Amino acid sequence: MSAAARGPRKPPESATARLARLLTMVPWLVNRQGIDLAEAAAGLGVSEAQLEDDLRLLFLCGYGQMPDELIDAQWEGGRVFVTNADAIARPLRLGIDEALTLMVGLRALAAVPGIGEREAIERALAKLEQATGASAEAAARVDVAIDDAVEAQVLEGARRALEQRRRVHLRYLVPSRDESTERDVDPMRVLNLDAHWYLEGWCHRAQDTRLFRMDRIERLDVLDVDGTPPEQARLRDLTAGTFVPREDDLVVRMRLLPGATWVSDYYPVDSVDRHDDGSQTVTLRTADTLWLHRLLWRLGGRGIVLEPAELAAEVRAGAQEALAAYEGLTGTTPADG
Repeated sequence: MSAAARGPRKPPESATARLARLLTMVPWLVNRQGIDLAEAAAGLGVSEAQLEDDLRLLFLCGYGQMPDELIDAQWEGGRVFVTNADAIARPLRLGIDEALTLMVGLRALAAVPGIGEREAIERALAKLEQATGASAEAAARVDVAIDDAVEAQVLEGARRALEQRRRVHLRYLVPSRDESTERDVDPMRVLNLDAHWYLEGWCHRAQDTRLFRMDRIERLDVLDVDGTPPEQARLRDLTAGTFVPREDDLVVRMRLLPGATWVSDYYPVDSVDRHDDGSQTVTLRTADTLWLHRLLWRLGGRGIVLEPAELAAEVRAGAQEALAAYEGLTGTTPADG
Protein backbone atom coordinates (compact mmCIF):
# COMPACT_ATOMS: atom_id res chain seq x y z
CA MET A 1 0.00 0.00 0.00
CA SER A 2 1.35 3.42 -0.93
CA ALA A 3 1.94 6.19 1.61
CA ALA A 4 -0.85 8.21 0.01
CA ALA A 5 -3.31 5.32 0.39
CA ARG A 6 -2.51 4.91 4.06
CA GLY A 7 -3.50 8.52 4.74
CA PRO A 8 -1.76 11.09 6.91
CA ARG A 9 0.25 10.02 9.93
CA LYS A 10 0.87 11.95 13.09
CA PRO A 11 4.49 12.93 13.77
CA PRO A 12 6.19 10.39 16.08
CA GLU A 13 5.93 11.19 19.77
CA SER A 14 9.15 12.30 21.43
CA ALA A 15 10.65 10.29 24.29
CA THR A 16 10.43 13.39 26.50
CA ALA A 17 6.67 13.73 25.92
CA ARG A 18 6.04 10.06 26.63
CA LEU A 19 8.16 10.10 29.79
CA ALA A 20 6.23 13.11 31.08
CA ARG A 21 2.94 11.27 30.47
CA LEU A 22 4.16 8.11 32.23
CA LEU A 23 5.33 10.05 35.28
CA THR A 24 1.88 11.62 35.52
CA MET A 25 0.04 8.39 34.71
CA VAL A 26 1.57 6.13 37.38
CA PRO A 27 0.47 8.04 40.52
CA TRP A 28 -2.90 8.74 38.88
CA LEU A 29 -3.54 5.01 38.35
CA VAL A 30 -2.06 3.93 41.70
CA ASN A 31 -4.70 6.06 43.43
CA ARG A 32 -7.48 4.59 41.25
CA GLN A 33 -6.86 0.86 41.50
CA GLY A 34 -9.31 -1.21 39.45
CA ILE A 35 -10.45 1.69 37.28
CA ASP A 36 -12.11 0.73 34.00
CA LEU A 37 -9.67 0.79 31.08
CA ALA A 38 -11.87 3.04 28.92
CA GLU A 39 -12.48 5.41 31.84
CA ALA A 40 -8.75 5.58 32.59
CA ALA A 41 -7.94 6.37 28.95
CA ALA A 42 -10.51 9.16 28.91
CA GLY A 43 -9.25 10.57 32.21
CA LEU A 44 -5.66 10.59 30.97
CA GLY A 45 -6.60 12.03 27.58
CA VAL A 46 -5.24 9.14 25.49
CA SER A 47 -6.74 6.34 23.42
CA GLU A 48 -7.22 2.88 24.91
CA ALA A 49 -4.57 1.53 22.52
CA GLN A 50 -2.07 4.18 23.67
CA LEU A 51 -2.83 3.42 27.32
CA GLU A 52 -2.21 -0.29 26.77
CA ASP A 53 1.10 0.51 25.04
CA ASP A 54 2.09 2.66 28.02
CA LEU A 55 1.15 -0.08 30.49
CA ARG A 56 3.29 -2.59 28.57
CA LEU A 57 6.20 -0.16 28.80
CA LEU A 58 5.77 0.06 32.58
CA PHE A 59 6.80 -3.60 32.82
CA LEU A 60 10.32 -2.46 31.92
CA CYS A 61 10.38 0.42 34.42
CA GLY A 62 11.48 0.45 38.03
CA TYR A 63 14.40 1.19 40.32
CA GLY A 64 16.33 -1.97 39.42
CA GLN A 65 16.41 -4.97 37.08
CA MET A 66 14.98 -7.76 39.25
CA PRO A 67 11.30 -8.72 38.86
CA ASP A 68 10.38 -7.37 42.30
CA GLU A 69 12.07 -4.05 41.43
CA LEU A 70 9.91 -3.39 38.36
CA ILE A 71 6.42 -1.89 38.18
CA ASP A 72 3.62 -4.42 37.78
CA ALA A 73 0.67 -3.42 35.59
CA GLN A 74 -2.40 -5.58 35.00
CA TRP A 75 -5.43 -4.70 32.87
CA GLU A 76 -6.98 -8.05 31.99
CA GLY A 77 -10.75 -8.01 32.24
CA GLY A 78 -10.85 -4.28 31.47
CA ARG A 79 -9.72 -3.16 34.95
CA VAL A 80 -6.37 -1.49 35.52
CA PHE A 81 -4.14 -2.29 38.51
CA VAL A 82 -0.67 -0.77 38.98
CA THR A 83 1.45 -2.04 41.89
CA ASN A 84 5.04 -2.04 43.09
CA ALA A 85 5.29 1.63 42.11
CA ASP A 86 5.80 3.17 45.55
CA ALA A 87 8.92 5.01 44.39
CA ILE A 88 6.89 7.22 42.04
CA ALA A 89 3.39 6.77 43.48
CA ARG A 90 3.27 10.31 44.85
CA PRO A 91 2.23 13.06 42.41
CA LEU A 92 5.05 15.17 40.98
CA ARG A 93 5.84 18.34 42.91
CA LEU A 94 6.53 21.70 41.32
CA GLY A 95 9.59 23.74 42.17
CA ILE A 96 9.16 27.45 42.96
CA ASP A 97 10.40 28.49 39.50
CA GLU A 98 8.06 25.98 37.83
CA ALA A 99 5.10 27.14 39.92
CA LEU A 100 5.76 30.81 39.10
CA THR A 101 6.05 30.01 35.39
CA LEU A 102 2.77 28.11 35.55
CA MET A 103 1.06 31.01 37.34
CA VAL A 104 2.18 33.51 34.72
CA GLY A 105 0.94 31.19 31.98
CA LEU A 106 -2.41 30.68 33.68
CA ARG A 107 -2.93 34.44 34.04
CA ALA A 108 -2.19 34.91 30.35
CA LEU A 109 -4.55 32.04 29.51
CA ALA A 110 -7.34 33.48 31.66
CA ALA A 111 -7.15 36.72 29.66
CA VAL A 112 -7.90 34.96 26.36
CA PRO A 113 -11.59 35.30 25.39
CA GLY A 114 -13.50 32.13 24.70
CA ILE A 115 -11.42 30.02 27.08
CA GLY A 116 -13.59 27.45 28.79
CA GLU A 117 -13.23 26.36 32.42
CA ARG A 118 -12.25 29.88 33.51
CA GLU A 119 -13.34 29.03 37.05
CA ALA A 120 -10.98 26.03 37.02
CA ILE A 121 -8.12 28.33 35.99
CA GLU A 122 -8.91 30.70 38.86
CA ARG A 123 -9.07 27.81 41.35
CA ALA A 124 -5.71 26.50 40.15
CA LEU A 125 -4.21 29.98 40.50
CA ALA A 126 -5.56 30.29 44.04
CA LYS A 127 -4.04 26.93 45.03
CA LEU A 128 -0.67 27.87 43.53
CA GLU A 129 -0.68 31.24 45.27
CA GLN A 130 -1.46 29.57 48.59
CA ALA A 131 1.25 26.94 48.10
CA THR A 132 3.98 29.39 47.04
CA GLY A 133 3.21 32.02 49.68
CA ALA A 134 5.22 35.22 49.39
CA SER A 135 6.90 33.96 46.19
CA ALA A 136 3.57 34.41 44.37
CA GLU A 137 4.09 38.18 44.42
CA ALA A 138 6.79 37.80 41.77
CA ALA A 139 4.32 36.21 39.34
CA ALA A 140 1.78 38.95 40.02
CA ARG A 141 4.28 41.57 38.88
CA VAL A 142 4.85 39.88 35.50
CA ASP A 143 2.80 41.26 32.61
CA VAL A 144 2.56 39.35 29.32
CA ALA A 145 2.70 41.84 26.44
CA ILE A 146 3.17 41.75 22.68
CA ASP A 147 5.90 44.03 21.39
CA ASP A 148 4.63 44.40 17.82
CA ALA A 149 1.85 47.02 17.74
CA VAL A 150 0.22 45.57 14.61
CA GLU A 151 0.11 42.06 16.06
CA ALA A 152 -1.28 43.42 19.34
CA GLN A 153 -4.05 45.21 17.42
CA VAL A 154 -4.84 42.04 15.46
CA LEU A 155 -4.93 39.98 18.67
CA GLU A 156 -7.28 42.48 20.32
CA GLY A 157 -9.59 42.40 17.28
CA ALA A 158 -9.59 38.59 17.18
CA ARG A 159 -10.44 38.40 20.88
CA ARG A 160 -13.26 40.92 20.48
CA ALA A 161 -14.71 39.04 17.50
CA LEU A 162 -14.57 35.78 19.46
CA GLU A 163 -16.36 37.33 22.44
CA GLN A 164 -19.05 38.94 20.29
CA ARG A 165 -19.33 35.99 17.87
CA ARG A 166 -18.59 38.19 14.86
CA ARG A 167 -17.05 37.18 11.54
CA VAL A 168 -13.68 38.73 10.63
CA HIS A 169 -12.18 39.66 7.29
CA LEU A 170 -8.46 38.92 7.00
CA ARG A 171 -5.68 39.95 4.66
CA TYR A 172 -3.33 37.05 5.30
CA LEU A 173 0.23 36.56 4.07
CA VAL A 174 0.96 33.06 2.77
CA PRO A 175 4.78 32.77 2.99
CA SER A 176 4.95 29.64 0.82
CA ARG A 177 3.44 31.59 -2.11
CA ASP A 178 4.73 35.02 -1.07
CA GLU A 179 1.28 36.52 -1.60
CA SER A 180 -1.51 38.05 0.47
CA THR A 181 -4.98 36.52 0.37
CA GLU A 182 -8.36 37.92 1.38
CA ARG A 183 -10.71 35.68 3.34
CA ASP A 184 -13.67 35.73 5.75
CA VAL A 185 -13.29 33.67 8.93
CA ASP A 186 -15.64 32.66 11.77
CA PRO A 187 -13.39 32.65 14.89
CA MET A 188 -13.36 29.48 17.00
CA ARG A 189 -10.48 30.12 19.43
CA VAL A 190 -7.37 32.20 20.08
CA LEU A 191 -4.35 30.31 21.35
CA ASN A 192 -0.62 30.57 21.90
CA LEU A 193 1.69 27.82 20.64
CA ASP A 194 5.49 27.85 20.64
CA ALA A 195 5.58 31.60 21.49
CA HIS A 196 3.23 32.53 18.60
CA TRP A 197 -0.41 33.66 18.78
CA TYR A 198 -2.87 31.95 16.44
CA LEU A 199 -6.47 32.45 15.39
CA GLU A 200 -8.30 29.24 14.55
CA GLY A 201 -11.58 29.47 12.72
CA TRP A 202 -13.82 28.37 9.88
CA CYS A 203 -12.40 29.82 6.65
CA HIS A 204 -15.15 30.50 4.10
CA ARG A 205 -12.60 30.59 1.29
CA ALA A 206 -11.25 27.10 2.06
CA GLN A 207 -14.58 25.79 3.45
CA ASP A 208 -12.63 24.17 6.27
CA THR A 209 -11.03 24.91 9.63
CA ARG A 210 -7.78 26.85 9.31
CA LEU A 211 -5.08 28.12 11.68
CA PHE A 212 -3.81 31.69 11.10
CA ARG A 213 -0.62 32.97 12.70
CA MET A 214 -1.19 36.46 14.10
CA ASP A 215 2.10 37.93 12.88
CA ARG A 216 1.11 36.98 9.31
CA ILE A 217 -2.28 38.71 9.47
CA GLU A 218 -1.66 42.04 7.72
CA ARG A 219 -5.15 43.35 8.49
CA LEU A 220 -8.14 42.15 10.52
CA ASP A 221 -11.58 43.77 10.31
CA VAL A 222 -14.41 42.73 12.63
CA LEU A 223 -17.57 42.53 10.52
CA ASP A 224 -21.14 43.22 11.61
CA VAL A 225 -22.02 39.66 10.59
CA ASP A 226 -22.79 36.65 12.77
CA GLY A 227 -19.61 34.65 13.15
CA THR A 228 -21.00 31.36 14.48
CA PRO A 229 -19.05 28.53 12.77
CA PRO A 230 -21.10 25.93 10.85
CA GLU A 231 -21.96 22.61 12.48
CA GLN A 232 -19.24 20.75 10.55
CA ALA A 233 -16.48 23.00 11.94
CA ARG A 234 -14.12 21.09 14.24
CA LEU A 235 -11.15 22.31 16.24
CA ARG A 236 -7.88 20.73 15.15
CA ASP A 237 -5.86 18.44 17.40
CA LEU A 238 -2.71 20.47 18.05
CA THR A 239 -1.10 18.22 20.67
CA ALA A 240 1.62 17.26 18.18
CA GLY A 241 2.16 20.81 16.88
CA THR A 242 0.65 23.15 14.35
CA PHE A 243 1.49 21.04 11.28
CA VAL A 244 -1.37 18.61 10.61
CA PRO A 245 -1.06 16.51 7.44
CA ARG A 246 -4.18 15.96 5.36
CA GLU A 247 -5.32 13.00 3.31
CA ASP A 248 -5.15 14.94 0.04
CA ASP A 249 -1.58 16.21 0.62
CA LEU A 250 0.98 15.37 -2.07
CA VAL A 251 3.50 12.74 -0.93
CA VAL A 252 7.05 13.65 -2.05
CA ARG A 253 10.22 11.52 -1.90
CA MET A 254 13.53 13.38 -2.13
CA ARG A 255 17.22 12.52 -2.04
CA LEU A 256 19.23 14.97 0.05
CA LEU A 257 22.96 14.97 -0.62
CA PRO A 258 25.53 16.00 2.03
CA GLY A 259 25.15 19.71 2.64
CA ALA A 260 21.36 19.55 2.29
CA THR A 261 20.45 17.05 5.01
CA TRP A 262 19.48 19.94 7.32
CA VAL A 263 16.15 19.93 5.50
CA SER A 264 14.97 16.83 7.41
CA ASP A 265 15.62 18.63 10.71
CA TYR A 266 14.01 21.93 9.69
CA TYR A 267 10.86 20.67 7.93
CA PRO A 268 8.30 18.07 9.16
CA VAL A 269 8.94 14.77 7.35
CA ASP A 270 7.24 11.37 7.46
CA SER A 271 10.42 9.29 7.22
CA VAL A 272 14.20 9.61 6.91
CA ASP A 273 16.49 6.90 5.49
CA ARG A 274 20.18 7.65 6.09
CA HIS A 275 22.80 6.26 3.71
CA ASP A 276 26.49 5.42 4.16
CA ASP A 277 27.61 8.27 1.89
CA GLY A 278 25.99 10.82 4.22
CA SER A 279 22.92 11.42 2.03
CA GLN A 280 19.30 10.89 3.03
CA THR A 281 16.09 9.80 1.37
CA VAL A 282 13.13 11.60 2.96
CA THR A 283 9.37 11.47 2.53
CA LEU A 284 7.22 14.49 3.30
CA ARG A 285 3.71 15.78 2.67
CA THR A 286 2.64 19.15 1.35
CA ALA A 287 -0.51 20.80 0.10
CA ASP A 288 1.47 23.45 -1.82
CA THR A 289 4.57 22.74 -3.92
CA LEU A 290 5.64 26.34 -4.67
CA TRP A 291 7.72 26.55 -1.48
CA LEU A 292 9.24 23.17 -2.37
CA HIS A 293 10.26 24.49 -5.80
CA ARG A 294 12.12 27.38 -4.15
CA LEU A 295 13.74 25.08 -1.62
CA LEU A 296 15.06 22.70 -4.29
CA TRP A 297 16.40 25.55 -6.44
CA ARG A 298 18.06 26.95 -3.33
CA LEU A 299 19.76 23.60 -2.67
CA GLY A 300 21.47 23.91 -6.06
CA GLY A 301 21.40 20.26 -7.09
CA ARG A 302 21.90 18.82 -3.61
CA GLY A 303 18.16 18.09 -3.41
CA ILE A 304 16.69 15.67 -5.96
CA VAL A 305 13.00 14.82 -6.36
CA LEU A 306 12.51 11.07 -6.75
CA GLU A 307 8.72 11.04 -6.70
CA PRO A 308 6.37 12.21 -8.12
CA ALA A 309 7.83 12.54 -11.62
CA GLU A 310 5.60 15.55 -12.37
CA LEU A 311 7.15 17.56 -9.55
CA ALA A 312 10.68 16.61 -10.67
CA ALA A 313 9.85 17.85 -14.18
CA GLU A 314 8.47 21.14 -12.82
CA VAL A 315 11.59 21.78 -10.74
CA ARG A 316 13.85 20.93 -13.68
CA ALA A 317 11.90 23.21 -16.05
CA GLY A 318 12.03 26.09 -13.58
CA ALA A 319 15.79 25.74 -13.18
CA GLN A 320 16.26 25.68 -16.97
CA GLU A 321 14.14 28.83 -17.34
CA ALA A 322 16.24 30.60 -14.73
CA LEU A 323 19.47 29.61 -16.50
CA ALA A 324 18.07 30.78 -19.87
CA ALA A 325 17.05 34.12 -18.36
CA TYR A 326 20.50 34.55 -16.85
CA GLU A 327 22.16 33.79 -20.16
CA GLY A 328 19.85 36.24 -21.94
CA LEU A 329 20.82 39.06 -19.56
CA THR A 330 24.56 38.45 -19.39
CA GLY A 331 25.41 36.51 -22.53
CA THR A 332 27.07 33.84 -20.37
CA THR A 333 25.93 30.88 -18.30
CA PRO A 334 26.69 30.65 -14.58
CA ALA A 335 29.26 27.95 -15.37
CA ASP A 336 31.05 30.26 -17.86
CA GLY A 337 31.07 33.04 -15.30
